[in-house]
Amino acid sequence: MRSKPLILVALLFAAFLINLDTTLVNVALPALTRELHATTTQLQWVVDSYNLVFAALLLTFGSLSDRFGRKRMLLAGLAVVGTASLAGGFTTSPAQLIAARAVMGLGAAMVFPATLSLISNVFTERRERARAIGLWGAIAGVAIAMGPIVGGWLLEHFSWASIFIAMAPVAAAAAILAGFTVPASKAPDAAAPDIAGLVLSSATMALLVFTVIEAPAYGWGSGRSVAGFAASAALLAAFIVRERRAAHPMLDVRLFRNLRFSAASGAVTVSFFTLFGFIFLMTQFFQFVRGYGPLSTGVHLLPVALSVGAGSVAGTQLAVRVGTKLIVTIGLVAMAAFYGWVAATTSVTLSYGIIAVQMVLYGLGMGLTSAPATESIMGAVSRRMAGVGSAVNDATRLVGGTLGVAVLGSVYASVYGSRLTATMPARVPLTVAATAHQSVGAAYVAAGKIAALGQPVLGQALQHAAASAFLRGLTISCLVAAGVAAAGAVLAVLFLPAQPAAATADEAGTADGARDTGPQPRPAPAAR
Repeated sequence: MRSKPLILVALLFAAFLINLDTTLVNVALPALTRELHATTTQLQWVVDSYNLVFAALLLTFGSLSDRFGRKRMLLAGLAVVGTASLAGGFTTSPAQLIAARAVMGLGAAMVFPATLSLISNVFTERRERARAIGLWGAIAGVAIAMGPIVGGWLLEHFSWASIFIAMAPVAAAAAILAGFTVPASKAPDAAAPDIAGLVLSSATMALLVFTVIEAPAYGWGSGRSVAGFAASAALLAAFIVRERRAAHPMLDVRLFRNLRFSAASGAVTVSFFTLFGFIFLMTQFFQFVRGYGPLSTGVHLLPVALSVGAGSVAGTQLAVRVGTKLIVTIGLVAMAAFYGWVAATTSVTLSYGIIAVQMVLYGLGMGLTSAPATESIMGAVSRRMAGVGSAVNDATRLVGGTLGVAVLGSVYASVYGSRLTATMPARVPLTVAATAHQSVGAAYVAAGKIAALGQPVLGQALQHAAASAFLRGLTISCLVAAGVAAAGAVLAVLFLPAQPAAATADEAGTADGARDTGPQPRPAPAAR
């Protein structure tokens, strides 16, 4: 029998790699501007091409891994990630790098659902599954928060290419470890792939995420955005109709009638909405307003990484004891309180000690929400469909995160622009004013140039106006995020069951190529 701890280490290592890559590249964007002459739009797509392909193909590869083998999909995905990342380090143009990042997203979609579905098939008793998923959630949160730290360290010692090249040997190590430790697993008696379902789900996710990414640039109420959301809704409706009629659907849409599945999915969406919004706002606050470098910014975010890890591990264990509803609700309330606290206190001179305490509150809230909700999702699906269940969980994370950046970024940009217009010194040239409106970083650069040209007072006034506008945008964005988290808490109270009613009927199925390790699941207490 394979060692369960070693299996878990291998799967956590693979999950860490994928999550690290979602934020690792962000700190390299200034270097890409200097060395590859990337435009703002190209920089956006260096980040978003990965997330777009990742989100679009999650359900597809989650379903295929159930049918053709989760371990095979995991190993193939790690090979794709490593190869594409290595290629990305040798690109010489933004277009080439965007293409490499898109292929990395393809590999991530193959790897990530497989990690969670394999955990559900190896750790079958609820308490041990909750512990394993808690560690999986902790690793995911820590990796996302540590991306800027790792990227900042690499940039301080090497070129931007090191961020991509370094991922190749890490992916190879993860594949070797998984190859020797992880058992083969797939759904027994799997039917032929649901091709129509695969195509419709991929098209729906791709169009939805693309529309969300582009909406801030074109306007949420623009014809382009409205058409994109309408088409996404039409594709989703077609997917639901297709899956309800299919003899062997890739996703049994009736699962969403199970509040343990659907309400928990909503909680995950809200938690990652706030997480990615937090990273988007706080990295700018630290780098532009506080003047920290990339590595220093990452280090100052460590309280979030550590507290997300602690909250995830504790949250799943507490959910088993006192109920998922209570723990997830507490987590969402803590995140809402964090954003309200930040909105009430943020300033240029705020003590980092207070900021660190605020981040600990947020990280604990995030861990208490996302990991127990994920455990609830995976406990609501049978082990033979664990790949699809994992993919749904992962899709809600990505959609929530993408929405978080897009919505909070739009709110921040709108408030920043209007505030800066109102407080801009009258003597600032129009061309400089236009530059300052692009971002707070551009405003600081413009202020420095004005000061260097012999007008230090005007430069300082512009910098002060930009900082004030940024803080105003940050405050309003935090209030929006607090409202979303509070709404999520209300929905959790109303709809999320406290405990699973019972284990699913076919949860005792066996994995392909090896017996499922661990005892069979016992029925849990009835939902309260």
